[in-house]
Amino acid sequence: MMTNLPLTMSLAKALLIVTCVILNFTLCVTSLPAEIERGWRRAVHVLEDDTGAVIVQTAPGKVVTHRGGSITLPCRYHHEPESTDPSRVRIKWTKVTDALQFVDVYVALGRQQRVFGPYRDRVSLEGAGPGDASLVIHNVTLADYGRYECEVTNDMEDDTGFVNLDLEGVVFPYYPRVGRYKLNYQQAEDACKQQDAILASHSQLHKAWLEGLDWCNAGWLEDGSVQYPISNPRDECGRKDMPAGVRNYGYRHKEDERYDAFCFTSNLNGRVYFLKRFKKVNYAEALKACVRDGAAVARVGQLYAAWRLQLLDRCEAGWLGDGSIRYPIVNPRARCGGAAPGVRHLGFPDKKFRLYGVYCFQKNKEEEKEEKEEWRGKKEGREVKEEKKEVKEEKEGREEKEVKEEKEVKEVKEVKEVKKEVKEEKEEKEEERKKKEETKTAMQKTLNTSSSLLNNTMVL
Repeated sequence: MMTNLPLTMSLAKALLIVTCVILNFTLCVTSLPAEIERGWRRAVHVLEDDTGAVIVQTAPGKVVTHRGGSITLPCRYHHEPESTDPSRVRIKWTKVTDALQFVDVYVALGRQQRVFGPYRDRVSLEGAGPGDASLVIHNVTLADYGRYECEVTNDMEDDTGFVNLDLEGVVFPYYPRVGRYKLNYQQAEDACKQQDAILASHSQLHKAWLEGLDWCNAGWLEDGSVQYPISNPRDECGRKDMPAGVRNYGYRHKEDERYDAFCFTSNLNGRVYFLKRFKKVNYAEALKACVRDGAAVARVGQLYAAWRLQLLDRCEAGWLGDGSIRYPIVNPRARCGGAAPGVRHLGFPDKKFRLYGVYCFQKNKEEEKEEKEEWRGKKEGREVKEEKKEVKEEKEGREEKEVKEEKEVKEVKEVKEVKKEVKEEKEEKEEERKKKEETKTAMQKTLNTSSSLLNNTMVL
């Protein structure tokens, strides 16, 4: 299976793709290239029927930002007629993944609102006026990339619109030290995260192919499919007579099958630099050198982002965090690894070798300050939680002690009552025994008296 778009870049940019969706209503969207869309704020009307009560307007195409930035996902609505009580309008934003899973982001009903999961403290409604349901996302992360649904509900009527959030960034192929075709889906996802990236989407890989990415090893994508981009067809990469394109193996078994990974990363909140030293270093020395310089050894995704977005150009090989040796080239030149720009990869040498320099990553002071404040906030939050836990445990212990003491008092009281009852019963039995003895004694005395009288009578 292969995605083949043998169009030149100029022709691709000039092409207008018209999409029509028919689901009890008809929606037509004209999608322009990203360079033209950017900065435009257009609206498409989605109407359930001729008498629908809610009409939602969103921006077709996509909105573009970068990691760490802020972005508004535009969404507006109005009612027909305009007599709806705003406090009865429910606004819900949901992220739709490539696997068609729905992840809750934000929901509001009147003045009540709730933010979910990793979006907490980062999203809010723009609230630019009546009918504005636009969502503002701050400190955008790599995981925020994707398709979002804006749903507005009024009693029994509802309507939805969709907005695509795109990130400026770079796609890069990745495989670990153990070799190629060694990663199942979960391992590929983890590998990208360890390199400050995420698994790329098909659209991101396709865009990278349009920009010239050519890689002859298949890798996992976000949706669980396995693909690879070929710009220069050749026999060792799926036959030379096949057209250029993104080759697609389809959806593969996520646990059993193993491939490489295609990762995506975006803007850096810091800088990558080659640490100048007089001597070459081994891997352990590289780690310490960056720390002494107030930084950390750069990750693969950070080096790619610096090369693509910050135009880092350095013809010196250096260690990265995963133990690989790489260097970025923006302006190809002699003795710098070929005629095309890119990040050169020299493999995974023995970590004891002192043959290379090191690339370090240093966070922006503001970012570092925010992380420290966030860490401090989390620490304070943990301390508050621990304090509350201690108070709760102390209260529970006190209550348990009180219950135990009350139980003991009750048991003692019950024992006393039982002893009292036993004593009273014993006393009653003793008194009854005495009465019986007294009665018996009286009867015996009477009997003796009667016997004595009888004897006297007989004598007379």
